[in-house]
Order: sequence, then structure tokens, then C-alpha cells
Amino acid sequence: MQIKQLVYLDALARERHFGRAAEACNISQPTLSAAIAQLEDELGVLIVERGRQYRGLTREGEVVLAHARRMLAEGETLRDTIAEMRVGLGGRLRLGAIPTALPMVTHLTAPFSAAYPGVALTVLSLTSQEIQTRIDNFELDVGLTYLDNEPLERVIAKPVYQEAYILLARADSAVARKGSVSWREAAGLDLCLLTKDMQNRRIIDGIFRSVGAAPQPLMETNSIFNLVSHAGLGRMCSIVSRQLLDYFGLPDGIRALPLVEPEASRSIGLIAAERAPLAPVVRNLFSMVAEVPVCQPYR
Repeated sequence: MQIKQLVYLDALARERHFGRAAEACNISQPTLSAAIAQLEDELGVLIVERGRQYRGLTREGEVVLAHARRMLAEGETLRDTIAEMRVGLGGRLRLGAIPTALPMVTHLTAPFSAAYPGVALTVLSLTSQEIQTRIDNFELDVGLTYLDNEPLERVIAKPVYQEAYILLARADSAVARKGSVSWREAAGLDLCLLTKDMQNRRIIDGIFRSVGAAPQPLMETNSIFNLVSHAGLGRMCSIVSRQLLDYFGLPDGIRALPLVEPEASRSIGLIAAERAPLAPVVRNLFSMVAEVPVCQPYR
């Protein structure tokens, strides 16, 4: 078994096309196909469903892929660890963040980049489920996601901050004259909420259910920009995390009202694959978290 065979298999699983996988590996398609066939012969199983085009991996192929990705990740960790000992921390840190946590990312990446200028950064906006999947597949190094709402698997975690929730409403509306708004009251408003594939929405729906309410939002969006910018459009109100206003600020003519009864919050933190030793970029980022000054929630 050769490392290049595992690299080719990983590329084929990602690209789901022999030609594109070969191009990604800078080899010819026959070379890629022959290497995978050789791996199949060595292991005594079919890895790829047979057909004129790529049709997916067999059940045995999925097992081989999982081990291949783990072996490739360990090899990369070994190279990065030796490089860190010789010339300092380098490489790339791939971070996925849930959309509502994006304003907080810079509080992690800025001090990390200052401390380790040799590390290139990739930051992606992903759902919590996408973050879990990509960490499982070794396509992400770390995620910034919810820690205490939906189960996380096969990861280590480090809390960063508490996400709390506010209602954005037109300053000249009746609800804006209140000092705060209960969740039950909010359920009767014309709401703009995130779509149901976002964990933030599932959290908010759960809070509403806890007070016996089931709002019917006037608008749904998968964009936090739309969530903030549509607050105050007509009679519409938006429920957002307080931390979003650290990035967007409070739009003109809009008031931010605390949501109470209950005063709900959820823990957001860093997660990484549960493996030892940790990749150097992950180990160093986790070690800095306690020292990172995270901005205070909007008041």
C-alpha cells in the first residue's frame, strides 16, 4: 500500500469523477484508475462501484476511505510537527464557523495570526452539521459552533462565549416602547428568522416551544445579513444574537430589545477531531483561547 493510492482515493471521493480527481492530483486518469485497482487487489475488496462513470464507493470502499483519510491526516500532522520543531508553526488552519458566530471569528484569528504569521488561514461559513461532517472527513481543522444544543460526536471542545438573543424592531413601533419582550409576546409578531436548516433557528424554535408558542415567520432566510437588514421592514422584527450587532451595528431607526421569560443563551466554542496528538495548528489555537479577549455582548 502506498500513500499516493490513498491520496487518489480521497480525491476521487471528493470530486466524484475520475477525470476531475486525476486533474486534482496532477496525473492522468488511467494512472489514477490503475492505482485504485491495485489498492483493491491488495485489500481483496472492491472499493469503487463499477460502471462507465463514477457511481460511488462500495460499503467496503467507505471503510477504506475513512481509514485512508485518517492515515493522510496523521501523516500531515507528523510533517507539521517536525516542521514546527525546526522552523516554527506553519501550514494552514481551516476553520468553519456557524453564520451567527462569524462576527466573533476575528477575535480568534487576529491574535492567532499575530502570534503565528507563517500560518495561512481559511475561514468558511458552514452549518453546524456541515462542520461536524467536515471535521469527521478531515476537511476542517477546527469549528466554531454550538456546544450544548445538539449532540457533537468524536470531538474535543473548548467554550468561547455565550450566545444570547435580542429582538430588533422599528424604533417607532409599539413593541419598541417596551423595555423588553417576552418570548411568548415575540411569537405573535411578524418575524424574520433563519431557515430551519440552521441550528440557530432550531434553538429559537425550541425556546418558543418551551413557552407553548409556535410562531409563523413572515420571512425566512439563510443569511445573517438579511436577518439584520430586514428588521424594521414594514412591521417585521428579527430575532438575532447579540453578538451580530458587534459586526453590523444597530441599523438606523431600529431598537434592540432583550428577550426574556426565559433569558436564554447557548454556549459556542471551538471543536476539533478527538485525536492524539493534535495537529500543531489546532493545539496552538486551543491553547490561546483562554487568552483571547472576547468582546462583550451588545447591551
